[in-house]
Amino acid sequence: MLPSPCYHHVMHIVLVVAGTNEPSNSNVLADSFSEGLRHEPEITVRKFRLKDMKIDHFSLSHYEPHSPEEEDMKYLRESIESAAGLVVATPVWNFGVPAHLKNVIDRMGSFGLDETHSRGTLKGLPFFLIFTGGAPAPAWKGMLRKTTSFVCEGLRYFGATHIGTHFEPRCTLGRGKFGLAVDKRPESLEKVRADGEQFARIAATYARTGRLPAHSSLHHKGYALAQRLLAKFH
Repeated sequence: MLPSPCYHHVMHIVLVVAGTNEPSNSNVLADSFSEGLRHEPEITVRKFRLKDMKIDHFSLSHYEPHSPEEEDMKYLRESIESAAGLVVATPVWNFGVPAHLKNVIDRMGSFGLDETHSRGTLKGLPFFLIFTGGAPAPAWKGMLRKTTSFVCEGLRYFGATHIGTHFEPRCTLGRGKFGLAVDKRPESLEKVRADGEQFARIAATYARTGRLPAHSSLHHKGYALAQRLLAKFH
């Protein structure tokens, strides 16, 4: 008897890049992360450059059933809903992220929350964040991590699981001079590539088994429990 054929389960990871410049420090780091993702043979990458997409500003009408949906938003939504993982790469400008990323997070509420808008629906989807900024690393630890925390917390609220964050400091060509800097940092590029490789393994395991790393799973379960408790008083 011939052996049964072995089929590989193809899965994809959504990579959202919010950088608006060209060339973009965020995009270069995202590409390095993507190189790591592709070390997992089952993984494909769907990359979205928000600057090139047409997505309407959020309004409450987007929460209505069968609300009209732009083609770009429809493809992004369908990709996230069927993804094994989600990666967001974004610059930090003036203590926050580009407006189109905040808008996408707002729009995600139409499918990332249940009908009560109080419970996430992304079922533990693992996600990773990449931030770039002109400030030094201490500024990230002391301030910028707080001012951009809604990106992480929004995705967690939608039911996703935070796996890790990379912040790349001093992404400038000199004092007050902005431009592409990370392409000359082989250590940073290799660090992000390694992060991508590790994330791919986590995402592939999640897609096959529904299991996440113990510490991430514990945090996710704790967050989900808090959501359920809060929903009782909503």
